Amino acid sequence: MRIRTLAPLALLALFLGEFHADGRVQQPSQTSPPAISSGTPDLTPSSDGTLSADQMHRLFQVVADKDLQNQKQARDYTYIAREVENKLDGKGETKSTEVKTYEVLEIYGEPVERLIAKNDKPLDDKQAAKEEEKIQEIIDKRKNESENDRQKREQKQEKERKDGRKFVREVADAYNFTLLGTESVGGREAWVFQGEPRPGFEPHMKESKFLSKFHGRVWIDKSDLQMAKLDVEAIDNVAVGWVLARIHKGTRFMIEQTRVNDEVWLPRYLTFKVEARIALLKGFKMDGEETFRDYKKFRTSSKIVGMGEVQEQH
Repeated sequence: MRIRTLAPLALLALFLGEFHADGRVQQPSQTSPPAISSGTPDLTPSSDGTLSADQMHRLFQVVADKDLQNQKQARDYTYIAREVENKLDGKGETKSTEVKTYEVLEIYGEPVERLIAKNDKPLDDKQAAKEEEKIQEIIDKRKNESENDRQKREQKQEKERKDGRKFVREVADAYNFTLLGTESVGGREAWVFQGEPRPGFEPHMKESKFLSKFHGRVWIDKSDLQMAKLDVEAIDNVAVGWVLARIHKGTRFMIEQTRVNDEVWLPRYLTFKVEARIALLKGFKMDGEETFRDYKKFRTSSKIVGMGEVQEQH
């Protein structure tokens, strides 16, 4: 369950979820709204504690703008991702477990994974050589890329970013949001928002038709206006794509991010529980987690502070 395969859900989950880090969340103030710093959208709730679509549009636009800049900075970092996948039986018991560890690199502006361990054991020489060959093929392809192909690739990437921003605005229309209060995430104060599907919502993008099938919460860091944590849960079955894949009710994803090197927000921890069926094939159930560590800035010499470690990268 590689995190990059969750991009559409990540955008959705940016404003959804139902997870409590410690089982509790502070209740909204009955006397005054949260303090708003200069330049931050007005988050004063109405008398029933909800926020208007216009308020959410403004907040999400700021978050989306910051996330776009964040994505650019994230390209300067390599890291290690360790993924644990548990295949489950019909009773939800674990049948088998697979652990994979990847080194994630940026090659010509795109993330590339190199498998470095299976079940916490380093790859043998043959497997390692195969991974190196894969990386070299990608490098050679980019080095020999024509100017026309490069422009097409960059245009496609730009379109995807613009579509992502449009989708964020759809989310603001698709849900009724309540500001629940504040909660500490990674030692930093964050606003907590609850989102529930808004009756009568009419999507303008094909991706947005799934929004009514999910609900949840998002934690937005008060200082940086970056997503600190999110959790999303399917409240109904969801049919996806032309292959008739179906995500079942109860499927859930949660991700927490951390501030690294005092300049960028990067994933720290991801959990998931999935029940799905693809076309007429037998359905499957799995759960697991993914942890991220050893963030290193590779384009400039810098001291990297994040994930509880201090390292030098030259």
